Amino acid sequence: MEKQIQESGFWEDRQKAQRITKRLAGLKESVLVYQELAGGFEDLEVLLELGAEEEDDEVAVEVREGLVSVRRMLEELELAVLLGGQYDRGDAIVALHAGAGGTEAQDWVEMLLRMYTRWADRHRLGVEILDLLPGDEAGIKSVTIEVRGLNAYGYLRSEKGVHRLVRISPFDTAGRRHTSFASVDVLPAVDDEIEVQIDQDDLKIDTYRSGGAGGQHVNKTDSAVRITHLPTGIVITCQNERSQIANRLAGMKLLKAKLVDLEMRKKEAEMAAMRGEQQEIAWGSQIRSYVFHPYSLVKDHRTGEEVGNVQAVMDGSIDVFISAYLKKAARGRQ
Repeated sequence: MEKQIQESGFWEDRQKAQRITKRLAGLKESVLVYQELAGGFEDLEVLLELGAEEEDDEVAVEVREGLVSVRRMLEELELAVLLGGQYDRGDAIVALHAGAGGTEAQDWVEMLLRMYTRWADRHRLGVEILDLLPGDEAGIKSVTIEVRGLNAYGYLRSEKGVHRLVRISPFDTAGRRHTSFASVDVLPAVDDEIEVQIDQDDLKIDTYRSGGAGGQHVNKTDSAVRITHLPTGIVITCQNERSQIANRLAGMKLLKAKLVDLEMRKKEAEMAAMRGEQQEIAWGSQIRSYVFHPYSLVKDHRTGEEVGNVQAVMDGSIDVFISAYLKKAARGRQ
């Protein structure tokens, strides 16, 4: 018991240190972006003056290219201004689930996981896998990740919904075209500074043995945790940490995020009812389609934004869709 108490204190201290580090990193990132933008603009001003004095056409080309880069950074800053939600500047918890379609749908989840990981890398955001259930033959049935860094939730909340894939399946020996679906759920990562009331009597906590590859890596202790919130029926499973206490702490963090998201949905539903709107949230209502065959196109059905280079999108180039969604949402609030 004493060892468990000590270990619990260790994990709590580690979480506090991580929160401080995260906040510091966010502040440094904001300052860095501003310094890069201001410094880049000043450098271009000096270069332009030198080019004008020497009447050098090559300098003009260099200045023009530099302005394109500065403009891109400025657009990112303008986009960040649209993130006015309570949790927009914080971390995000992203859960991906395969729809009907077996191995094909599970492979689609793995492709989406890669896409979001690549996007996070581009934005210097950290990614940690909280829970993962591998597919039977290939791919992933479900996976939950935490994306850490400035504005992670503000950007990724635009990805919430059903994503549709159309392609020639590599798992179909007849080479037929398949349509697969995967759901993406995005929650704000709630830290201990945000109060979420959870009555311990409302929790049912079960432990079980984590799944693994077998051999020397198989888990020989009941370290995996399943937390059921009885009033709402929310069930959280966590098995990626090495100890039961660490899994329980990670599970409680996920539960808090789910409860916060539930309250946010209730408020949104109340506002929609006041405006006389009906917003359908259903498995079949895809927000975006990714077509690999018979043509190449990614289309967001909410904004009408389209990109013909599917491979670039799958490599993490999804900012155009995020930007279009946030701008449309901002116009809707005006």
